[in-house]
Amino acid sequence: MPHFLVKKDEIKENTIELKDSENLFHIINVRRVKIGENITFIDKDFMSYCCKIVKIDKKMLLAEILYKSPSNRFLTNNISLVQSVLSSDAQNLLIANATQTGVKRIYPVISDNVSKKVKNEKIEKWQKIANENFKQCERADIPIIEEIEPLKNVLNKFKKDNILIFSEKYTNISLDDSIKNLDKTSEIAIVIGPEGGFSDSEFTYFKNQNYKLISLGKMIYKAPNAVVAGVSNIVSRLDDE
Repeated sequence: MPHFLVKKDEIKENTIELKDSENLFHIINVRRVKIGENITFIDKDFMSYCCKIVKIDKKMLLAEILYKSPSNRFLTNNISLVQSVLSSDAQNLLIANATQTGVKRIYPVISDNVSKKVKNEKIEKWQKIANENFKQCERADIPIIEEIEPLKNVLNKFKKDNILIFSEKYTNISLDDSIKNLDKTSEIAIVIGPEGGFSDSEFTYFKNQNYKLISLGKMIYKAPNAVVAGVSNIVSRLDDE
């Protein structure tokens, strides 16, 4: 059973009175939960509540709190994803994969091999996909989808040593060496290119900026899968330190 975000004012002494219409619809109409069943909620402070449903109507769900405990389902490092916007289905899968791997923020960017027609109206849809995957994988925090910007503009938001660009074409540093000079107190950017890869002019720019270009190995991944491989490899190395 997925968990659902609950607001502080919905939490009483021994009960939760859920009134959020979106969550109510999902719980009642999609999950079809019944009185007497258990359900899990989580608040913005990462406190998880295991509850038993005692009342359901169209405007409110009342659940008895059985016990509560802090959730540890979040990354301890502030890892964000910078990703060239993909075609619709691939982009939706990428958002789902990024959410499930725990990134804090997702920065959709326009790079040379991306359609310039992509509009920020897509952000709301992508955020809904992130919210649904937050529920399904029971992570403690919801990733934020940022506005679409040009690639170079977004890279300038990060410290240079904290930019990790995954490349299928050129590399200048090993995966293990890429984390040695990271500032773990600042946001870390994992950068994934579009379906057609970064352009030669972009690689020239990366080299001139001395950005870290890292290979994911001998295989070439589709972008949504590259997110899983890239984030998981970096997280496992940071956790082992």
